[in-house]
Amino acid sequence: MRNILISLQNTLRSHKVLASAALGVVVAVVIIAVVIGRTRKPAQTAPAPLQVDVVQVQQQDVPIYSEWIGTTDGMVNADIRAQVSGYLLRKDYTEGAFVKQGQSLFEIDPRPLQAVLNQAKGDLAKYESQVEQAITQLDQAEAQLAQAKSQLMQAEANQRKTQLDVNKYGPLLEQKAVTQQDFDNAVQANDATKAQVEVAKSQIKAAGAGVGTAKAAIVAAKAQVASSQATVKTAELNLGFTRIMSPIDGIVGIALAQVGDLVNPTSGILTTVSTVDPIKVYFTLSEQEYLAYINRNPNPAERAAAQKQLDLQLFLADGSTYTHTGRFYIADRQVDPKTGAIRIAGVFPNPENTLRPGQYGRVRAATSTQASALLIPQRAVSQLQGMYRVAVVGSDNKVVMRTITPGPTVGQMWIIQNGLKSGETVMVDGTQKVTTGTTVIPRSFAGTLAANN
Repeated sequence: MRNILISLQNTLRSHKVLASAALGVVVAVVIIAVVIGRTRKPAQTAPAPLQVDVVQVQQQDVPIYSEWIGTTDGMVNADIRAQVSGYLLRKDYTEGAFVKQGQSLFEIDPRPLQAVLNQAKGDLAKYESQVEQAITQLDQAEAQLAQAKSQLMQAEANQRKTQLDVNKYGPLLEQKAVTQQDFDNAVQANDATKAQVEVAKSQIKAAGAGVGTAKAAIVAAKAQVASSQATVKTAELNLGFTRIMSPIDGIVGIALAQVGDLVNPTSGILTTVSTVDPIKVYFTLSEQEYLAYINRNPNPAERAAAQKQLDLQLFLADGSTYTHTGRFYIADRQVDPKTGAIRIAGVFPNPENTLRPGQYGRVRAATSTQASALLIPQRAVSQLQGMYRVAVVGSDNKVVMRTITPGPTVGQMWIIQNGLKSGETVMVDGTQKVTTGTTVIPRSFAGTLAANN
């Protein structure tokens, strides 16, 4: 049995040796075939250089634009309110339409105020009649005064005559040329004329008092007339206020009160009319921008000249450019301490009433000029992790990747502050396809690039 096992083990060992030898032969054959195949395969050709669009770095004076968010507003925004109390009878305008100055917008029920006016006119007529009566009484009092003065003059003349008789009869009585009775009669007559003088003086005083009373009555009656006239004018104004007119030409808004509403001066705004041609656009400048503008234009004359030359462009919410350019209008009196910005208003023509108050847009203006600026297309610049690079093509058509420092953008171009020189050639597109040392075939860019859009 042991011999049988030993024989089997020997047989297995011989089979393993044969299998290993066969596997070695197969591997050797495969290696020889691969080597022969590689030696017979033809060598691959080098790839052709990449054809790229290039432009030269431009150097020119370019305007530097600033942009701000703007809001449109009417030149004049007139809030329409009721000036008297009453019920609205009619709305006389089309909401959102253009209205002329003096055009009727609303009508308030005029009947109560018409009654007030009629009453005021009746009172005025009564007081005017009282003035006429007082004038008549004054005329009568003045006539009585004149009559009393005439009577006084007559009485004084009579008294002087009787006094002469007394003076004449006194010496004659001593000479016995007249009787005592004659003298006594003269004295009595003189006393009577003196009494008449006193009566005439009292009549003058009474007539004078009557004149004063009549004049006072005239003054009082005229004061009542003046007061009544003021009442009539007020009533006429209030009656006129029942017709609510547009104070300006402009676009009228939606009515905030309806026919049948009870309105009064404290009931709020009925509607608003806005003058929109021209139209204002408000935007804010930072304090730094404002100070930079002041430094560029240090005196009022220079600032006024700069404001006249400043063209404002307006870009609407849909991205379109408004067809009319605007002008500087006003700057606010102060910088807002909360935001550090100053409010500016520009004015834009709006003949078609296209713009309405409350619209948003972007206001752009050329605020300065950078001399001898280096310009390349924005699309030529690639950005990676905060670094800006361009592919510069040398005279040997080899690429050098250059790190640059960009400045502000101008239209489709980018102002380069550092990293390039005028006249150097840069790739317009495909910078991600090349590395430093790559050979390219440059061709001039056939598209349009502008620095003034």
